[in-house]
Amino acid sequence: MLTLEGLDIVQDDFRLTADWSVPTGARVAIIGPSGGGKSTLLGAVSGFTPAKGRVVWEAEVLDGVPPGKRPIAMLFQDQNLFPHLTAAQNVGLALSQRRLTSDQQSRVDDALSRVGLKGFGDRKPANLSGGQQSRVALARLLLQDRPLWLLDEPFAALGPGLRSEMLALVRQIAEEVGATVLMVTHDPEDARKFAELVVVVDAGIAQAPRPTAEVFDNPDEALRQYLGR
Repeated sequence: MLTLEGLDIVQDDFRLTADWSVPTGARVAIIGPSGGGKSTLLGAVSGFTPAKGRVVWEAEVLDGVPPGKRPIAMLFQDQNLFPHLTAAQNVGLALSQRRLTSDQQSRVDDALSRVGLKGFGDRKPANLSGGQQSRVALARLLLQDRPLWLLDEPFAALGPGLRSEMLALVRQIAEEVGATVLMVTHDPEDARKFAELVVVVDAGIAQAPRPTAEVFDNPDEALRQYLGR
């Protein structure tokens, strides 16, 4: 279980609070207006954004734990691929920044195959489509072997078809490995397709998660304004 216990994030004149839990293995969409604090919330969970209160993962308090030591893997919109490295080399960074062993290379090849990129390991990002670059980033996330995934609009630059395809792939793999996923999105349809629970971030509050259908079938005033209803 992931618990945000009395979380209070203050940056200049901006303030965001959260006080709730989500069960292990849940897929959670985080939605709300631009500038409302969605990415800031992920930053606090990952340890990059200072916050008061506690972040607790499976009874382990993460306060004071450096970002790189937390049980967290992150996926961003720009994918953070190094253009001078091949797809396989980019994925291999999850295991080592040195020359990979044969066993590690096999794990890289398996990860690429798992995301549908078998045979693409020697290509550099410039020779891959946007969807393929997203798959490389997802393969690297898999090899980090972390149980909590934080996704900050990772597929926003893709067209509707490719975005839907990538969301389905992430959902499938997350279910297979039992990962807990928090995903920031601006698209209500993405939330419907991907998430079991939705957190609405508005007016300085990251609301408690609610079932996705309940949120969109009976939106509160803040969500109705966001959706333009």
